[in-house]
Amino acid sequence: MERLKTARPAAARRRSSEAPLTTDKRLIGAATALLDSGGEEAVTLRAVAHASGISHNAPYKHFKSRDALLAAVATADFVALTHTFKAVRQRRAKATGKLMQALKVVVDFSVQHPARYRLLFNDPAIAAQKGKLEQTATAAFSEFIAIVKECQAAGTLPDASETTIAGLLFATMHGLIALEANGRMHPEKGLHGVENGLETLIQLLVPR
Repeated sequence: MERLKTARPAAARRRSSEAPLTTDKRLIGAATALLDSGGEEAVTLRAVAHASGISHNAPYKHFKSRDALLAAVATADFVALTHTFKAVRQRRAKATGKLMQALKVVVDFSVQHPARYRLLFNDPAIAAQKGKLEQTATAAFSEFIAIVKECQAAGTLPDASETTIAGLLFATMHGLIALEANGRMHPEKGLHGVENGLETLIQLLVPR
């Protein structure tokens, strides 16, 4: 009998071992989907409850407010961003190539999930929240700083504060994303796209 149990197909074993999603994770997943489909204004606790198939009062047992739920969505995305940056850093590639890959991760995220991008980087109410959200945001940026330090060690970025350089790169990236989103990315002003602008900036930062 024991042998028959262990001989079940792997997929069946995985399904039986997977725990069902907790209510808070279901709510976060529903809020994420609503953000992607309708923007931040589509996310209400009532709408999230309906999408999760639970009573409209149930979300308040897990999140004290809509902002708290949105902060949980942002936290999950920052955790994912940290893992992605770490994976980029561990690749066997030139340091500047890793730097561009890491920046492109955020650029692509801004295009594919604009509402969630704004939540992570442009929402004052979310940015003001402390605790786990702040910790995960810091962890993601720390992974990006580690890539900047690799570039400095390789001599492709100047010997200055790695945090300052990382901050300037992020600020430039967000500015270029905003210009493109607002239709103000004009070639006659020397702007030929977000990635092109970032590549040019990195080339200009190479010590001579």
